[in-house]
Parts: sequence; structure tokens; C-alpha cells
Amino acid sequence: MLGIDQDRQQTNVEKNANKFLLFELNPGGHHPGYLQHLVKYWCAQKFSGHLDVLISRKFAQRHPQIVALGNNNPRVTFIQITLEEQSELFDSSQLEYSFRGRIKRAFQEYQILSRYTKVLGTTHCFLMYLDTILLRLAISSNLPCRFSCIYFRPIFHYANFPNYTSEDREWLWRWRDRVCLPRLLNSPQLDTLFCLDPVVIEDLNRMGKSAKAIHLPDPVQIYNHPESEIQQLKSSLAIEPGRKVFLLFGALSERKGLFKLLDAIATLTPELTQQLCLLLVGPITPRERELLATHLTKLPNSVQIIRLDRFIPDEEIQPYFQIADVILAPYQRHIGMSAILVRAATAQKPVLASDFGLMGEITRRYKLGLTVDSTIPSQIAEGLCRFLQTSPEALCNRSKMSQFAQTNRAELFAGKIFNCLTKSKPTLGGVIL
Repeated sequence: MLGIDQDRQQTNVEKNANKFLLFELNPGGHHPGYLQHLVKYWCAQKFSGHLDVLISRKFAQRHPQIVALGNNNPRVTFIQITLEEQSELFDSSQLEYSFRGRIKRAFQEYQILSRYTKVLGTTHCFLMYLDTILLRLAISSNLPCRFSCIYFRPIFHYANFPNYTSEDREWLWRWRDRVCLPRLLNSPQLDTLFCLDPVVIEDLNRMGKSAKAIHLPDPVQIYNHPESEIQQLKSSLAIEPGRKVFLLFGALSERKGLFKLLDAIATLTPELTQQLCLLLVGPITPRERELLATHLTKLPNSVQIIRLDRFIPDEEIQPYFQIADVILAPYQRHIGMSAILVRAATAQKPVLASDFGLMGEITRRYKLGLTVDSTIPSQIAEGLCRFLQTSPEALCNRSKMSQFAQTNRAELFAGKIFNCLTKSKPTLGGVIL
């Protein structure tokens, strides 16, 4: 049995020509924030039609404040997949480590999406994260409606970036792009493919018979945080006077460069470590928590380390960036964009970022800070030294940072998506309404 109210969905199908479905099963990372932006924008703009939001049960458990956005709005309904579907679904947190798991998840997501769009009478569905379902959609798509999607991690064009050499399974992901994307972009059911990578749009549009790819801002919502609140946060963290605060934010993991960073700090001189406060903010898995404890024992006592091991809701994030002097983004061969760069630019704080791929390109293009080969601790250490020995503001361009931040406002993100969705001709059962 589907996790929906059958009477409600049948009534709304009759009343509304447009029935949109947001599809998001992943409860971690950027996913909750992106979904929150869209639901809030939908409610504020008062579009005609109905918005269904299909989420996993894990998403509902972890983010009740987002689900609550639909409580008092008759035009929004949050729907959870069933317990059986949740138990069978390959876990999002394990996708990074399992190639077979990615394939299994793609077929599972397609089956769930196909089932719910039929029962709900969806006229246009929006896939919040194409990456996990791309393979299955490229094979064939028999959804009963048109669809649009966000593609986060194209890699086929990375050979065009400076100093790129393929490693590990990157050849496989490039193959996936070159085989799957043309098939997807030529699908008559695909309306719009959004992508956070501004560099790849022209290449994507050359893959299809018509231009369907559009650049999408990486959204950061600006909340009002009075100066007293910022100072209160800084005081609560007990940051020692005279130290520069280096912030590593988000899911703390090897992929984010956490351990390479700690190895780099371990090589700094006592004179420099006495000036450094490392602020680690974000959840961490039990396995990596153990690794972190081991690495921390190797650091000199002169370094101040502050840890907040928890998920930070979207509306509470930006103050951490405002109290920092430098934002750390030493990701390990990260494919795609990162909102960390946008948040840093919004707070007018320079970044120490990986020089790899799109993140390195964006950091250089907008002069957001320094880029280093983040796979080499000694290079990270050189970057840290420069920030500790120089005014951080001297290593970035605040005008370009503001320009970059302005192009990635949350309302632009949501506006672009709903502008395309509401202008698209709705279909039901493959028939244009």
C-alpha cells in the first residue's frame, strides 16, 4: 500500500490541472535545504495547482520542521514512502562506497517514482537529485508525466580543467555521462535538465536535439542574524583571543579532506599553531569519529580545536561562517559544486579550497581565496601558513565574492525551477492536458 491518502489525491487530480511532484528520498547533506527552499517559495508565490512532496521516512524523521511547512497549506502535501519501500531502499549514506548499490538504488528509485506518479495523477515531476536515478532513466522512461531534474555531478568535461588526470573510477563516471546523458536529453519526456555547473551547460546542450540544459544557482538563503546573536555564538564556543578561526563545515569525512587537513596542521610550527583555532561543525559517522580521535592525538596542544558533532539546520548555518576568518574546503577530488563556496562568499570570508575540478575553477574565477592540491597535506599546510601570516582579506576579492554570492540567492534557485515547471505543458498518462 502506498503511503498516501487515496481520497485526497483523487479529489485534487480532479480539481487541479497542474499536479507537481518533488521527489527527494535523500535525508542528508544539501538535500533538506534545497527542498525547503522550493516548498517555501511555492507557498509564498501562490502558484495554481497542487504540490506533492515525496520523501523517505528517514527524511521525515530527521527534518520534521520541513515536513511541517505543509501542515497549514492545502496546496502542499508531504508523502512518505511505505515502511516496506524504506526497508528495501539501498541506504543513501552507502552509495559512495558501493557501485552495485548505486545501480540497485537507481532501479529502486525509478520503481518508486513510477508508482507514485501514477497513483497521484502527477502532471510534472521534479527529481531533486538526478545522479542516483540517471542510469535507469537513460535505459528507458515510461513515466506517466513529463519530468525535470537537477544534475549535480557531471564529470565528462573535467579534462578541460587545469592539471586534470583521471583516477580511480572517474573513467567510469565519464563513460556514464557520455552514454546516459545524450539518451536522457533526447527523451521526449524530459522538460528541463538543471545543473549547478555553469561551465558544462553548452556541452550538455550539444548532446541533445534541442537545448534543455539550464544553469541553476547553488542556493543560500539569507536569514536575519543580529550582531548580538553572532557574538553570542562566538562566546558560547569559547574561542581563545588572538586566534584565527578556520571553519570546516558539513558532514565531517575523509571525502571532505578532514584527515589530510589534520595531517597538514600537525606539520605547522608552534608559532603558527598558537594562532589557529580549528572549528569542526557537522555530523560524523562512528567509523570516522574513531579516526578523528586518533588524528587529534597527533596534534600539538597549542592548537585550539572546537567540535560540534551535529546536523545544523539551514537557518542556523550562516553565523558559523560569519565568526570564521577562513573557510576550509579541502575536498578530495570532489565532482560538482559546493554550497560552502557560496556561503563563504556571502559571509565575505576567503576559502582554502581544493584546486580540483569545478570547485577549483570557481574559486579561481571569482577570486574566493586560495586553491591547493588538497590530496597533499604539505600543500594544505602552505595554504594555512599564508592565511596565518597574511591578512585573509588580502587573499581574496570581495567585489567578485559579492557578485558570486548574488548569483546564488535561494529565491533565484527556486524561481528558475518553478518558472520552467509552471510554463511546461502538463501531461497525465502521457497525454498533454
